Amino acid sequence: MDDAPIRVAIVDDMAMVRAGFGALLEAQEGITVVGDASDGAGAVDLVTRTQPDVVLMDIRMPEVDGLEATRRIGALDGETPRIIILTTFDLDSYVFEALRAGASGFLLKDAPASDLIHAIRVVAGGDALLAPSITRSLIAEFVARPERSQRDPEMFRELTEREVEVTKLVARGLSNAEIAAEMVVAEQTVKTHVSRVLMKLGLRDRTQIIVAAYESGLVTVGS
Repeated sequence: MDDAPIRVAIVDDMAMVRAGFGALLEAQEGITVVGDASDGAGAVDLVTRTQPDVVLMDIRMPEVDGLEATRRIGALDGETPRIIILTTFDLDSYVFEALRAGASGFLLKDAPASDLIHAIRVVAGGDALLAPSITRSLIAEFVARPERSQRDPEMFRELTEREVEVTKLVARGLSNAEIAAEMVVAEQTVKTHVSRVLMKLGLRDRTQIIVAAYESGLVTVGS
C-alpha cells in the first residue's frame, strides 16, 4: 500500500490552472492525477467516482464554492480524502470556515511548485500540518476571531496526561519528530499518541486537533 501512488483530484474553475497543476503533478514520481472538476458540485461527483487521497480545492468558484464542496465531501460515507485549499489571498475569510469544514491545509496559488508537491505528500501521509507559513498564520488569525465557535474544555477529559501534552505540542505546530525530541520519546510513540487523540476526540487530522485545542482554550495564541 505504501508503494501506491498518491491519487490527486484538482478542482478549479480556471481550465489553465487545472491543466497546469495536472501537468506538474503527473510529472512527479509517486503522484497520479485521477481527474479534475470546474466547480464544487463536480468536485463531489469526482471524489465519489475516483476516491482520491488528496483534493486540491479552489475556494472561490461559481455555483457551489470550495467551502461548500469541502463540507459535502466531508459528509460522504466512508473514508474521505484530505483537502488542500488553494487561495490567492493570504487571509481569505472563506478559509477560516474551511478549517471547520475539515480542510487539512492551505496553500497560496502562487506558491512554488516544490511547496505544492511537498504539501500533497505531507497531507496524504497524515503525518504533519502543512509547513508553509500560510497555515500557521491562518490558524492564528482564525482563533483570534471573536465570532469563532467555542468548544467545551471537557472534550479532553478522556485523554491521558501524555495525550494532552502531545495535543498541546501539535497545536504549537510541531511535527512528530519535533514532538519526539521535546518529550524524549520515539517518533513512533508520538504517532501512536496522535492516533489515539484523533480517535478519542472524533477528529480526522492534525489541523482539526489544532482548531479544537484553540477553540476549547486548551492552548492560546502565543502560548
